[in-house]
Amino acid sequence: MGEISGQLSVDRSEIDHFDSTIDVLVVGFGAAGTAAAIAAREQGASVLALERTGGAGGAAALAEGIIYLGGGTPVQRACGFEDSVENMTAYLMAACGPEPDEAKVVAYAEGSLGHFDWLVGRGIEYDARLDEETQMAPRGTHGLVWSGGENAWPFNQVATPAPRGHLAKTKNATGWLLMQTLAEAALAMGVEAAYDTRAEQLIVDDGSVVGVVAQRYGERTAILARQGVILTSGGFIWNDEMVRRHAPTLLKGTWKVGTEGDDGIGIEMGQAVGARVKNMHVGEVSLPIIPPRNLIQGIIVNGHGQRFINEDTYMGRVGQAALYDQEGSCFLVVDEAAYEPNWMGIGATWVCETAAELEAEMGLAPGALEMTVELYNRHAANGQDPLFHKDQAWVRPLVPPLGAFDLRPGSAPYAPFTLGGLETTVEGKVRSLTGEPIPGLFAAGRTTSGICSFGYASGLSIGDSTMFGRFAGAAAANAQVNA
Repeated sequence: MGEISGQLSVDRSEIDHFDSTIDVLVVGFGAAGTAAAIAAREQGASVLALERTGGAGGAAALAEGIIYLGGGTPVQRACGFEDSVENMTAYLMAACGPEPDEAKVVAYAEGSLGHFDWLVGRGIEYDARLDEETQMAPRGTHGLVWSGGENAWPFNQVATPAPRGHLAKTKNATGWLLMQTLAEAALAMGVEAAYDTRAEQLIVDDGSVVGVVAQRYGERTAILARQGVILTSGGFIWNDEMVRRHAPTLLKGTWKVGTEGDDGIGIEMGQAVGARVKNMHVGEVSLPIIPPRNLIQGIIVNGHGQRFINEDTYMGRVGQAALYDQEGSCFLVVDEAAYEPNWMGIGATWVCETAAELEAEMGLAPGALEMTVELYNRHAANGQDPLFHKDQAWVRPLVPPLGAFDLRPGSAPYAPFTLGGLETTVEGKVRSLTGEPIPGLFAAGRTTSGICSFGYASGLSIGDSTMFGRFAGAAAANAQVNA
């Protein structure tokens, strides 16, 4: 068939023959891809999934595996929490903003209980216990965590707090188990998988996407998709040029969250056929200071020695604020009663007898940290935090000697990934530059701009990917057949 030209799309007239034909072609076999493949098969479509690596899973297989679910799941109820679709929607609209995709937020909240049942039906099990200590994967098999600052200001003012971070029943990170289970379910249903196969061009016929040109071990292959192509190939955090062009702040991060497959190829293929993108400048940035949670009795300050956020909030929110708003200039100040190295063994960089001595050691302006500690302690003596509204349970005066953790990039693990991508409808149809769906083209997961426009909660990536992957799979399976 000749060499691939380097262009990301090709007209059908240039394809001399197709090596195979399928109803629905899925590009990427991670969280969104497996969900899309299962949903398309449930609708009776034949499905082929192309995966550039040697096996299923993608970034989700390496993740903690949290899935954000609510509205009153069996796990929530067993742990004593009431929740509702309206309550979950109110939280997500506040936490995923500014200006989140309201249609997707509403669909996500309304579909959450059904999605929980769908996951259980595919073989996912949950241990109905809450782990209060962490916002990440528990060390035990606990199936529920607070993963988005739901019980902290400002979100506890707009919605009744309820934990929604669900984890499959296994110790520590659960992403591998989740993806193993979903991939096995897909293959058992008759989904075909072509591993070590990289999609490189979309095939277009009179404005419709009708297939993919891929490459496997140097051999070019053309695949006709009778009903649709679904792009689920991840984000672009591993493509430094794309990050530099769209979201340069994320280059300051030290731990890229994803795999080398998150190189943006799906997004760029979509753009090559006229797709519109959204929120390409946005990324999530986790700054996993805790556990242990007793560290949040301290105060987080910037390079001017001033607080800028409530310490009991979601650490992803802290990371975003630190990297985007404070240019990564960030420190955690604690006293002896709160001090403990964090879960990664990171300890205090400086320890001094007074705030004045500490600010000098840290290189802060004279009096800056000293005044911040004095003001904080004055209100903390009454159990109050009027500036940033940290919960009373974590508010008390800091008693010297004081220590400071260096939370600047390079010293602390800022973990970014991209949130922007192709603009899609709730059903997963990719929008063109004019806003109309591109016939035959669907997308889900980090290849798209999901429910988050900036804010985030742990579990929304896998949750968004699997739920909207299902929607995209069903929509593609019911699309008009390509000639």
